[in-house]
This record gives sequence, structure tokens and C-alpha cells, in this order.
Amino acid sequence: MTANPLPALLRYRDFDDLGLTRHRFERLVGEGEYERIAPGLFLRAGETDDTTAAWTAIAVKRPQATICLLSALALHELTDEIPTRTDVAIPRGMQPIAILSAPIAWHRFDPETFSIGRNEHPLPGGLTIGLYSAERTIIDLFRLRHDWGSDLAVSALKRWLALRGSSPATLLTLAASFPKARPALRNALEIIL
Repeated sequence: MTANPLPALLRYRDFDDLGLTRHRFERLVGEGEYERIAPGLFLRAGETDDTTAAWTAIAVKRPQATICLLSALALHELTDEIPTRTDVAIPRGMQPIAILSAPIAWHRFDPETFSIGRNEHPLPGGLTIGLYSAERTIIDLFRLRHDWGSDLAVSALKRWLALRGSSPATLLTLAASFPKARPALRNALEIIL
């Protein structure tokens, strides 16, 4: 095993291919060389921070999962708020997974509109996790303003409008798929512009 170092990310099903016994691996975990980041999923200790470790676990176990709402706003630099947890959307009907390394808030979105505005955010090791675009995130905040408050949605919209290349027409076109968000978004745009 010393000639072929173990990969940073391991699952139980990888052991046979690597010639690794469960007993030997449990010893590596006990020695602090690997840490469990989700049931059956391990990451080399110190490989990344806790949040990125959580995102890695989600990317492996729930490839459709997508960073959304306040967490997406922070990644797009459309808020000064620092999320205390990662907001992750999954299609309704899909079950969340237990994440051991960082707090996750799971949200269930309609499968019919789930992929609208969904992009990929790079992670270490060539993995990616879904990330909603700035436009989709703003629409979701207007759609869920009864939970998140109108102030957050309007503030994000103002910051987005100040960005070069932002197009209110494109935003409203995307919002057509979300009838609960479109009227409030249109009103906000009329007031701001």
C-alpha cells in the first residue's frame, strides 16, 4: 500500500480494488488518517475544511443536490450575511443524507423546475456540486419570501442589478416558470428601476 497511496476519498466498496481490509481501514480511521464525512464515506484528514467535506459527501451521495438560497447568495457575493449552515435543495421525493462534518439545511424543491438555473460548482478532486445561478437564487428568495423575508430578496436583487451584464428582462423570463415569484419580482423591479 505504500507504493500506491490511498485516494483522498474512500467508500467501503472501494476497499477490494485497493486491497484494503475493513479492519486495516478502521485502524487508519482510529489513527486519525481518515475521517467519516457521511455514512460509508471517508475523507483523508486535513484534506479540506468541514464545509467542503460536507459538500463532497453530498456530491457523492446525492449528485442532484444543489446549493441554494442564502448559501448560493453568499457564493455569488450578493449578500453580506454569513451562512451558519449550507442550504441544499433536493427534488421532492428524494431523501436527504446524514452529513457529519458541517450543518446542512435541506430544502425540497419541485422536480419539474429543479434543474432551471442549475450550474456546477467545482470541488477538490474533480468533483462538482450543484449551485443555482444568481438569477435562480433571487427568484427562489422572492418565491420563498414568507420564510426568508422580503428584505433579503430585495437586497440581493439590488446588488445583482448593480452587476455588469445583469438583465431584468432575462430575470423575468426565467421567473415565468415560477408563478408565485414573478409578480413580487416584477413589482420590486418597477420600484428599484
